[in-house]
Amino acid sequence: MRETSIRRTVFWAPLSLFVLLVITSLISPDAFLTVATRLNDWILDIFSNGFTIAAFAFVLTCLWAALSPLGKVKIGGKNATPLLSRWNWMAITLTTTIAIGILFWATAEPIYHLYNPGGLPIEPNSPEAAEFSMVSLYMHWSFTPYAIYTVPSLTFAICYYNLKTPFSLSAPIAALIGRPAPKIGADAIDCLALLALLFGLSASLGAGILTISGGIDRLTSLVSGPVLTGCVALAIVGAFFLSSASGLHKGIRVLSDINTRMFLALMVFALIAGPTWEILSLGGRSFVEYIKEFVPRSLTLAPFDNDPWLKSWTVFNFANWMAWAPLAALFLGKISRGYTVREYILVNLVLPALFSVIWMTIFGGLALNIELGSPNLLNNILERLGPERILYGVLDYLPFATALAGFVVVISFLSYVTAADSSLDVISNLTTKDDAVSDRPAQAEKRAKPRKTDLALKLIWALVVGFAAWIMTTLSGIEGVKMLSNLGGLPALFILIMFNVTLLILGTVKLKDVKI
Repeated sequence: MRETSIRRTVFWAPLSLFVLLVITSLISPDAFLTVATRLNDWILDIFSNGFTIAAFAFVLTCLWAALSPLGKVKIGGKNATPLLSRWNWMAITLTTTIAIGILFWATAEPIYHLYNPGGLPIEPNSPEAAEFSMVSLYMHWSFTPYAIYTVPSLTFAICYYNLKTPFSLSAPIAALIGRPAPKIGADAIDCLALLALLFGLSASLGAGILTISGGIDRLTSLVSGPVLTGCVALAIVGAFFLSSASGLHKGIRVLSDINTRMFLALMVFALIAGPTWEILSLGGRSFVEYIKEFVPRSLTLAPFDNDPWLKSWTVFNFANWMAWAPLAALFLGKISRGYTVREYILVNLVLPALFSVIWMTIFGGLALNIELGSPNLLNNILERLGPERILYGVLDYLPFATALAGFVVVISFLSYVTAADSSLDVISNLTTKDDAVSDRPAQAEKRAKPRKTDLALKLIWALVVGFAAWIMTTLSGIEGVKMLSNLGGLPALFILIMFNVTLLILGTVKLKDVKI
């Protein structure tokens, strides 16, 4: 087999623009953040209804796909064998989509909502505000977000394995028009999605650096600063490069297994050691309200149509999930061979969403109970130190707080490494020309060593993302990168709608009748 060659446009265009924007943010961070914020506000003002309606449509599409005859279709064909066991498949899906976000948003986001309950006539820091906070957590972190991931990844899996389309986000175009998409169109779609992912990776790595360095600062005599954050960034970058270079069945599989078990252990301990009844009671009441409010919240009907809060939270979150979804779809679709569409929806939507509901119930409920009992305790931490430090404040109310803080540092490290591992794999595949051929056959899985070009590309992307995250966190702040990662939600919105239409069409015709 010939050596891999690089898709020059898909490699150089996103890389050059990304580096240019990072340098710009370094030279003039205030101006950079101002422009990024204005662009983000404009997108949310103009397309807010588009984001929410599309997200709701993705939920309905997943339900339809599971119940329709399409649900019986096996990804890869009748004789396809699974790449992964069900447990490993679920663990990889869970950890590569959760990343590091839930470790601090589960405790930080409800504190925001507790004092600003969406413009509703609810008294701040009250039991009613606590329920509003929990329902908002479920809305932003469970079934709808995972539907945003499931629709494009399922569509890509069917196109790639069953219809033999190239390894590109142009796969649904090829399925719709019956022939490979024009090169310029395929390259443009892949470039936009890759640029959005680069900013997303940098933003989440920046949050990971702050979380881990803050934990080290707390546990040791080391002071959080440029040197410590640089060492943390280097350690994370080295770990996810080595993991990704070792392949799916070594690095990603092993790390995701360990990461999932640690998540479960922390979750169980927090539930037992914390105010168990209060957590479960608040979670139970809130989940019932979530079910009642799902449709009006999804479609932003009254009274859930408060523009400032809605755009700052619900629309912003959906747009951010959409920014990540196209590239995540390539990885999630690629590892799904050998399972049916119904099994795919179970593992990629239902199970991770339920896990997220339980996680948010426990840690969001714990944070809210602490704040209701001691008003402004966690809110002061949030305002002074940022959302990444709230979790450590919550852990102080549990037994073995110092040991738990160390445990969280390890989980934070593994969480980002696991998620970045999969993203690095997709970026490498997307920027090379022959992955559509080499990654499909079973013998490709048995390659003894990764190809030199793959390793070189992964090293380049790992160093670029790591350096950008370190620069932004130590010199100019991470807010600009967060805004830019969210800007990718606009082009992603149209890409995902295209995937959704393709899936609906594939579900109404026989796959063998679709010619590529």
